[in-house]
Amino acid sequence: MTTAAAPVAGSDASAEKPKRGKSSVDNDGWKVAIWFLLPSLIGFLVFYLIPTIRAIRLSFQKVSILNPAAATSVGWENYTDIMEDADFWNSAWVTLQYVVINIGIQTVLALGLAVLMSRLTESLIVRATILLPWILPNILVGLLFLFIFDPTVGIVAQVFKFFGFDPIAFLASTTWVIPALALINVWKFTGYTALLFFAGLQTIPKMLYEAGSIDGATEWQMFRSITIPLLRPILALVMVVSLIGSFQVFDVVAAAGGGVQGSPGDPLGKSRVLYLYIYENAFLFQNKFGYAAALATILMIFLTVITLLQLRLLRADQSDLA
Repeated sequence: MTTAAAPVAGSDASAEKPKRGKSSVDNDGWKVAIWFLLPSLIGFLVFYLIPTIRAIRLSFQKVSILNPAAATSVGWENYTDIMEDADFWNSAWVTLQYVVINIGIQTVLALGLAVLMSRLTESLIVRATILLPWILPNILVGLLFLFIFDPTVGIVAQVFKFFGFDPIAFLASTTWVIPALALINVWKFTGYTALLFFAGLQTIPKMLYEAGSIDGATEWQMFRSITIPLLRPILALVMVVSLIGSFQVFDVVAAAGGGVQGSPGDPLGKSRVLYLYIYENAFLFQNKFGYAAALATILMIFLTVITLLQLRLLRADQSDLA
């Protein structure tokens, strides 16, 4: 006579434990990630989002920084006044000149420097050296070039005298002040931009250049047909960061604009960039804080639109390596 065998513990006959679904794992991942993101989210909320919303609200008011409690609503008056403000349009034109000179020269130099580093040397010392200007504070750089461009004792003036030319007061000249300020920024940020390009170049497979050499392509042909297309995402990033930073220039102009005896915005407003004009309206003129907030809001909207257009036109989310 046979008897039924008792189920063995741990066998298939025992009840299986329920398996955790993918959604449960994803939820656990988010629960962990949120604690790492929380400090940045709090910082973004406190130092960016809330001040931005408050600034937009102030842009519809007439308010003095000395008596903010006495603010009065003026509707769209600040924005209509901006459209008729000749000083605003002058500042916008001055800033645009600065942006074109700075981004144009900086991008070309940085890209060439990155290609040279990629082809000739990948030394850590070289990379650290070209990054040194970027480490210096902007105010220090502005003061440094204030003396370099000094028409009496500056290094540039001494070079001009050595070759028999009359020194030029670059930072006090209506013609040369913006090119001089742009070159200061080029000197400071070219190394940093070059390292971004250099990092992008490291993602391009070397075999593509080897194949191009075998096919008889010149260096310029490979640069145009291989390097530039495959570097497009990094190029888009650099263009966006450079554009935003150029339109927000302030400290270098505040330190060096106008020359030694002038004041920021001199000569004749030829170095009064938008951020400097916003600062003057907010802190130097009475009852202009709301107007300054409107200026800042317009600049924010403009930069947002330009950034989205750049990312769209450069197809920053696509890579030819895929």
